[in-house]
Amino acid sequence: MGEVAKIELNGEIFEFPIVIGSEGEKGIDITSLRATTGFVTLDNGFMNTGSCRSAITFLNGEKGILRYRGYPIEQLCEKSHFQEVASLLIEGELPTEKNLELFKEQVGMNVELPQGVENIIDTFPARAHPMGVVASGIASLSAFYPELIAGDLSAIKQAKIISQILGQAKVMAARFYRRSLGLIPVKSRPELGYAGDFMNMMFSAPGYSVPPEVNKALDVLLILHADHEQNCSTSTVRVVGSSQANVFAAISSGIDALWGQLHGGANQAVLEMLLQIQKAGGDYKEFLAKAKDKNDSFRLMGFGHRVYKNFDPRAQIIKGHCDSVLETLGVQDELLDIAKGLEVEALKDEYFVERKLYPNVDFYSGIIYRALGIPTDMFTVMFVLGRLPGWLAQWKEMIETPGNKIARPRQIYTGFNKRDYVDIKAR
Repeated sequence: MGEVAKIELNGEIFEFPIVIGSEGEKGIDITSLRATTGFVTLDNGFMNTGSCRSAITFLNGEKGILRYRGYPIEQLCEKSHFQEVASLLIEGELPTEKNLELFKEQVGMNVELPQGVENIIDTFPARAHPMGVVASGIASLSAFYPELIAGDLSAIKQAKIISQILGQAKVMAARFYRRSLGLIPVKSRPELGYAGDFMNMMFSAPGYSVPPEVNKALDVLLILHADHEQNCSTSTVRVVGSSQANVFAAISSGIDALWGQLHGGANQAVLEMLLQIQKAGGDYKEFLAKAKDKNDSFRLMGFGHRVYKNFDPRAQIIKGHCDSVLETLGVQDELLDIAKGLEVEALKDEYFVERKLYPNVDFYSGIIYRALGIPTDMFTVMFVLGRLPGWLAQWKEMIETPGNKIARPRQIYTGFNKRDYVDIKAR
């Protein structure tokens, strides 16, 4: 028998196996805890709970390490591109040239939306939040492709589903954006690459083209967002998928989870914070002081990270691309000036340096999206487009894992003990 953990409960000792991951992480397998002891664990927010075994993404927050299928994020951002990384996450290995072309071709063939889905998107009010539109659009696909949610999910069905979601999600987002402005939707051009195609569908006009520096920066952002271990939205996809709900429902639930300000909505919160500073006169130094005041409710958005304790490796990568985009486009924007000022001051302020509150990927992504002309309420949709391969890879891994069970957390009940019903006239 391997290494075990011993827990003493009411004078009796119980042993539970210790499992060790490929990077040396250790966990206590408490699968049999309730059955053998009658106890459950209590872990608010699941901060110390491993919900699954996964071979997709490795993250070490203390050392600032992020790897997809073993490949360092730094190498992938430098040498690869988003669709190759998507294939890597989903299939487990870097694709051959032939397989990559086939993957891109399959995604490119699935960019036409059913007429009914187009009607749904066009029915939304122009002021609707794009996250609600995309989540609804993805969920609605189950109604238009019943053959993809019935029976066993063969490899052919899985490939079709994955291609459709990757191809159609960006079309939904771009279509709603243009409809909300009263503009005619632009057809997808897959030959422009994933990022370039999306930008063209958003902003196409006579003479419009995407500068290479901009295309590369957006592609890198999509790679950086592609997966991030068992975060809130990924866990949501797995939980919903564990009930054998169809994949469209599972991915839609992930979009809804990502919508929150504490998750994918963080980059939108960064711009809203910058607007707040601008409306107050633009003195970012004053707001840095407010952020350090324990009695002030102001929060500095886009600095620090729940998982990364020293630095966010994604932020280090995208910072250079952020500077390149601003220089290439020659953007003059007071909000971006405030953002750059915050960055410079915070990086040399002892308070933030000592607490390792460095700008994170949300801070720089918000700046880039703003410079590209993407509306603030579309920022989280950009996160969705990047995260889709990760969600699909996690869903695929889960359904292919033997003995996978429906997620069913326990609780510690703190309500009333048994009491008798009181007639309404006697209350």
